Amino acid sequence: MGNKIFSKLKPLLKSLFVFGLIFTLVMSSASSALAARTGGRMGGGSFRAPSRSYSPSGGGYRAGGGYGYGGGFGFPFLLPFFGFGGGFGGLFSILIFIAVANFLVRSFRSVADSGTQSPYGYSNPKVSVGRLQVGLISNARGLQKELNELGRTADTDSAAGRAQLLQESTLALLRHPEYWVYGATESQQTALEAAEAKFNQMSLAERSKFTEETLSNFNNQRRLGTSGVTQSNNNTELAVTEASSGYIIVTILVGIEGKLELQKINSSEDLNQALRQIGGVASERLLAVEVLWTPQAENDTLTSDDIMAGYPDLKLV
Repeated sequence: MGNKIFSKLKPLLKSLFVFGLIFTLVMSSASSALAARTGGRMGGGSFRAPSRSYSPSGGGYRAGGGYGYGGGFGFPFLLPFFGFGGGFGGLFSILIFIAVANFLVRSFRSVADSGTQSPYGYSNPKVSVGRLQVGLISNARGLQKELNELGRTADTDSAAGRAQLLQESTLALLRHPEYWVYGATESQQTALEAAEAKFNQMSLAERSKFTEETLSNFNNQRRLGTSGVTQSNNNTELAVTEASSGYIIVTILVGIEGKLELQKINSSEDLNQALRQIGGVASERLLAVEVLWTPQAENDTLTSDDIMAGYPDLKLV
């Protein structure tokens, strides 16, 4: 009897199981959509090698001086003091000695300059690539609005505009120390030829943490998305309540000609110093800059679980 009832109910139980599985998948997809993270991006620049400055090796003809050997000595200067005949052997030995000495000096100099000269003869100076991240409690919504406005209006197509963008971004962070919670830095020095690849790797790593870049201004190419920027009035109050317990992450990437050493962040004083250091870079040294922040939409939120999963390098300040 019991087996007959179970056999009759088996198709119904199977249907309920399938329905429950579909419902779970739909709800999990909706949860993922609600957890979407909006992001903003602004900046620009390029890692272009300086113009080639190549001087031919060996002796070259000098106007009014004959064929010189680096030290400025040549036949016209030596011959008037030495006669031909018996003294020619001594003169020839002196010239050979000068040529060999000049070759050795240039060889040592080229070895010393190997860090700043490429094998192809053009200048390849050292470049520092740095990253500074600040985590703030979401009460700093005023900072979020400042970054949004800066992203819409900043001139990212000129060196002066990018330098101003860097200064304004660091100033906005320095004005809100009471909201600082996390901080992290990373910097390394490399040759110009490898700096762009390192900078792009850092940029892609940060941008991949966004579900969508809802505001972008890079090299004056502006794009404004709509996903996650606005919400219906029925959900606004709930979203603001959830956002009040979240965080905002701001990331600043720079490519700077020369040396840049950002100290490790262990306190708010360290973070303050790092912000001032990176914000004070002169425009002629700034090759590229990128400022990224999430969430970008005012009603979006970043939870502590998101921080732990996406930003493991951040330290409490």
